[in-house]
Amino acid sequence: MPPLLEVRDLSAGYGQVPVLHEVSLTVSRLETVCVLGANGAGKSTLVNRIAGILRPSRGTIRFDGEDVTGLSPERLAAKGLSLVRQGRSVFPFMTVQENLDMGAYLLKDRRAVQERLETVFEMFPVLKERLGQRAGSMSGGEQKMLEIGRSLMLPLKLLMLDEPSLGLAPLVLETIFARIREFNERSGLTILLVEQNAFGALEISHRGYVLELGRVRLEGPSERLRTDPEVRERYLGAGAG
Repeated sequence: MPPLLEVRDLSAGYGQVPVLHEVSLTVSRLETVCVLGANGAGKSTLVNRIAGILRPSRGTIRFDGEDVTGLSPERLAAKGLSLVRQGRSVFPFMTVQENLDMGAYLLKDRRAVQERLETVFEMFPVLKERLGQRAGSMSGGEQKMLEIGRSLMLPLKLLMLDEPSLGLAPLVLETIFARIREFNERSGLTILLVEQNAFGALEISHRGYVLELGRVRLEGPSERLRTDPEVRERYLGAGAG
């Protein structure tokens, strides 16, 4: 069976500034794959390009057996691909309920919407408690839960997460990573995770890629990357267990 996502020789950048240089990766169905790298390595550029936010200068993207290179984010979402972007992207003056409703805009079946809501509430109970609260008044961790929950309202095949740990307290981060694992193991959702927190990302993923200056430096099973001397020194710390 072909990969759910296949990226081949992808190059992209901003204006005349190149960022990615012939990057290739695959994500199989039911996998969690992480992309690691320092600031400026090209991680966010990669997922923004896959999600249709940036235009490629070269390369192809295949999703669920179809060439989707150049499709808009809206058309990709309709095909089951969603990106939770870095930073905060909630609608701050809307309530939690209204934000979740926005995520379900592609669903016409009210029963399906309710079933997805229940799944989101099971994963993030705090959202059910805050349905009438304005999203902008929530803590950073709660807003991140809402952003992920909003994406889960879509009929997804692949969820991409760009630095979900950014700016979160350790306890909230632990919750987010635990939920990501649950999405994959319990719901069968395929995940592409971009992270600077290499230790946490490798703990919950099956395979990983390490980007350096816009190129794939290393790739392989997460267990192997955790024990790779270069990865341990650069991303995990020399004394990582």
